[in-house]
Amino acid sequence: MDIAWTALLLSLKVAGLATLINLVLGIGLGFWMARRRFWGREILDTILTLPMVMPPTVLGYYLLVLLGKKSWLGAWLYQHFGINLIFTWQAATIAAAIVALPLVIKPARAAFEGVDSQLEQVARTMGLSETAVFFRITLPLAWRGILAGVLLGFARALGEFGATLMVAGSIPGKTQTLSIAIYEAVQAGDDALANTMVLMASIVCIVILLAAGKLAPGRVAHLAPK
Repeated sequence: MDIAWTALLLSLKVAGLATLINLVLGIGLGFWMARRRFWGREILDTILTLPMVMPPTVLGYYLLVLLGKKSWLGAWLYQHFGINLIFTWQAATIAAAIVALPLVIKPARAAFEGVDSQLEQVARTMGLSETAVFFRITLPLAWRGILAGVLLGFARALGEFGATLMVAGSIPGKTQTLSIAIYEAVQAGDDALANTMVLMASIVCIVILLAAGKLAPGRVAHLAPK
């Protein structure tokens, strides 16, 4: 049972931090995509959607290439700060954030597109700055859709397996998230431990999906990955 709780707590930490990252990126990119028209917009949308459909192992390989010591980024981090991200829980967080990002951006974009632009225009005519319009009008009207996407992103980050295993490995107590621990338990033939962890993961995901469904009815089934 200690293995199960340790893996669950690590998964919650990784998913929580990944969700905080995606909250900032999702709101920023979602708003930008909803309100700006520019060349390559659909190409950018496709790139941002790729983690949702790309095989996790392929994404994990890209992250290995990007974050490894032989890459420009990995080498720079190691030489200047002594940071080696590969096989750390921080790498698991990065992988979870990238995999879950589309599930946050798309609801955020849809929520911003659903805000009545006339209300924003009225606020501008009353002398409010663009920043004030965003925080006092746009964001409050869009928050339900954004929060629903954030909850879906958290659930996806919590269940991430393939990319996480590629870049973080399976080190008990350090990088072994709940999904990876379940896989290891099944491989070891420990059905009792596997059943316990599967139940834990199922309960958490069911609660999150119910909450997301309450916040944005009709969007959850459409946005959830097949």
